[in-house]
Amino acid sequence: MKIGSWQFYAPQTSKPLPSAMPPVFLAPMAGISDRPFRQLCRQLGAAQVTSEMVTSKPELLNSLKTRTRLDHKGEAAPIAVQILGTEAQQMAQAAQFNVQNGADIIDINMGCPAKKVCHVSAGSALLKNESLVGDILSSVVQSVSVPVTLKIRTGWDKNNKNALSIARIAEASGIQALTIHGRTRACAYRGEAEYDTIKAVKQQVSIPIIANGDINSAEKARYVLEYTGADAIMIGRAAVQSPWIFADINHFLATGQHLPEPSLAAKSKIILGLLDDLYSFYGKSHGVRIARKHLASIIKPLPGGAQFWKKINQIDNAHQQFIMTEFFLKDRS
Repeated sequence: MKIGSWQFYAPQTSKPLPSAMPPVFLAPMAGISDRPFRQLCRQLGAAQVTSEMVTSKPELLNSLKTRTRLDHKGEAAPIAVQILGTEAQQMAQAAQFNVQNGADIIDINMGCPAKKVCHVSAGSALLKNESLVGDILSSVVQSVSVPVTLKIRTGWDKNNKNALSIARIAEASGIQALTIHGRTRACAYRGEAEYDTIKAVKQQVSIPIIANGDINSAEKARYVLEYTGADAIMIGRAAVQSPWIFADINHFLATGQHLPEPSLAAKSKIILGLLDDLYSFYGKSHGVRIARKHLASIIKPLPGGAQFWKKINQIDNAHQQFIMTEFFLKDRS
């Protein structure tokens, strides 16, 4: 995969990975971008997918939660893993651990606005401490031989936007690509993403910039790419609601035309296939709970979806959840 001068190579072969243009990535999302969802989005046109963020704490690297998040069996290269932490040495060790376990790309999370993450000064809370940012980035880059990327927000709050300063630190540290979400830490997911900061950063640094935030249509994707000059875009919440969005954006960027809206039958096949994969991956008992998150996003926008969601959200049996979803979708075809 190539974005500007940023080239990934297939493990062991040293051959360039197949070109994936236009470059539309799936955002790493805790509780969402697990292996079944990543594989689905790759099948539907995502150029790159990244794991849910995983801790850098040594005592948790072999926990069941971390092992589940780092299960990449059957996934196509490049395998991208996002790590989270506040200590440079621990982050470097976590990067080495993940490379030893198959990661082709290490992504560093400095963008998560969740309170439980920021309360321990991780995620986007790190943007307040530029010296520590530099230490972490340099330590991770120097510890592994694979590309290291970074994901940030525009700053801590609207009065403290330091994305450009962080981008320059990243560039000097050897970070090979930078994703910027067009909100501050204080914004969380409220309000609208802004792209002026992303545009300004792109004009000042030479590393590839990936734009993220509120990209929910093919037209918006083209606008953000053209306005910011970004090298790629990253889709988060819109992909959870409509995982087929990748195919439409790719086609629209290439041709200026939309693909036909997937039929309900086609959507049903995708949704039910995802449920099957979730049950297989997590086991039926846990899979039914994970599936609720996906069903909430995909089902609610459909006619009668909000009412159906209230019913399906109470179901604890995987077979019953699947059958009820199947019948709901058939009734709307």
